[in-house]
Amino acid sequence: MLSEAAGVGCVGERPLSRRAIHLVALGAGVLFGFGLMVSGMVDPQRVLDFLDLAGAWDPSLALVIFAAVAAAWIPLRMALRRGRPLLGGMLEFPRATGISRRLVVGSVLFGIGWGLCGVCPGPALLNLLSLRPDRWAYFGCMLAGMALYDAWNRRAAPRPARPRAADAEA
Repeated sequence: MLSEAAGVGCVGERPLSRRAIHLVALGAGVLFGFGLMVSGMVDPQRVLDFLDLAGAWDPSLALVIFAAVAAAWIPLRMALRRGRPLLGGMLEFPRATGISRRLVVGSVLFGIGWGLCGVCPGPALLNLLSLRPDRWAYFGCMLAGMALYDAWNRRAAPRPARPRAADAEA
């Protein structure tokens, strides 16, 4: 939820409307999708060729990754210098900095899925436009995996302690 009091949705002292923030987000998403299409990263075979170091290795994905990091570095530096993002809010970085079992397992599962199919979530969404049944099946499986992850997280989350019978009588 946007909150003007928290500084979300402000450029300088001018508050931005939710519509303006949503339009900026939409523009960023369209630009990202366009970049994926232009670079060919929506083609699973191109990704699989990048991962095939012993075969017909295609280094183009490394160039795309380098360009993405370079493009993100500039606005991040600007936000760090300003102390806040351009559209307001706060700069938030992960609190956990160590390597946990959960991080390793998640990374391995992501890597296995990416290596088997050559698709990750961004290109999977764009691949829905192809209307190919295999791409839709992958997307459905991806959504099912996300739902399982969410259910696992809810089950693993600490639950508030129930009052004991002895506490209720007191």
